Amino acid sequence: MSRRREYRLSGSGGQGLILAAIILAEAAASEGGYVVQTQSYGPEARGGASKAEVITDEEEISYPKVSKPDFVLAMSENSYRKYGDDYKDDGILLVDSTFVRDVKPTGKKVVALPITKYTREKLGKEIVANIVALGVINGLAKIVSNEVLKKAVLSRAPKGTEEINTRALELGLSLAKEAK
Repeated sequence: MSRRREYRLSGSGGQGLILAAIILAEAAASEGGYVVQTQSYGPEARGGASKAEVITDEEEISYPKVSKPDFVLAMSENSYRKYGDDYKDDGILLVDSTFVRDVKPTGKKVVALPITKYTREKLGKEIVANIVALGVINGLAKIVSNEVLKKAVLSRAPKGTEEINTRALELGLSLAKEAK
């Protein structure tokens, strides 16, 4: 029996969501099974719409496109408008309430956290908000072990940024605990 899970991370270009999806895919692959990661973004380098998707399964993945995600992250108002309703009935929508302020009730599970605001206040740099979001996602969806995710984050972190990326991941995991 297939255990296909689909994840969509969306926001604006420059928020690091493609990197977050790559890290998530690498972490999932290191735990075994099959993983596909895809991405798309607007023509603008920063500020344009972007999304990155990850599919995990215990069986070979024959169709590499996300059709109905189990989990959606929306880090911008545009991404919320585009993907905020497009997830499974028993799925989770996580919105960064720093930028997404008017979430409409859908009858589905929605978690609204000011991810970027908390990142700025607690870590002093917004640049790691993608890693905070990754911690929240894993804390809510239990995709991989936290230790495996930390290894994947640190393998992609530029030299000299290991400490702030570790703190960002820990902040995201703690925010997920508060959101449950």
